[in-house]
Amino acid sequence: MPIEKTPEGTYGTKMPGGKFLARLLEPLAKRQIDSYRKTGGNSRMFRMMKRPIVLVTTKGARSDLERTVTLNGFADGEDAWLVVAPNSGAATHPAWFLNMVDHPDDIWLEVGSRKMKVSGDSLTGREREEAYALVTNVVKQYAGYVKKTDREIPVVRLTRLSG
Repeated sequence: MPIEKTPEGTYGTKMPGGKFLARLLEPLAKRQIDSYRKTGGNSRMFRMMKRPIVLVTTKGARSDLERTVTLNGFADGEDAWLVVAPNSGAATHPAWFLNMVDHPDDIWLEVGSRKMKVSGDSLTGREREEAYALVTNVVKQYAGYVKKTDREIPVVRLTRLSG
């Protein structure tokens, strides 16, 4: 199923500092992305996180500019990865997910030193529930996000097209 925007919630976690904090942390996020690309995701910083990290590049929903974020990415077979859009349990979807919804043909995934064009599919029903359970087995923190919001947290399967 193509990437679909599910309804936003009526309650959820409020991000401390909001957009001000996000702008303040932007240089740190850029350093993290640069470090990932230089080391193929093998820097000490990423190893310390003890969770699978990938880079996802999308086209901005409003800006049409390229946007790259670091996400937890979970292998799902040979040529597919799962990414989850909890936004820390907020009532709203993260920007990178909305970018995927608006520009489904402009998604790139970097896993280690491999960069590939991918297609995204929203998981629904039982398939989504099983995938979310697998993710929470790897990163326990994800189990708490569903308790913080009434929004259905999207799970997206990214499947390699080329690269």
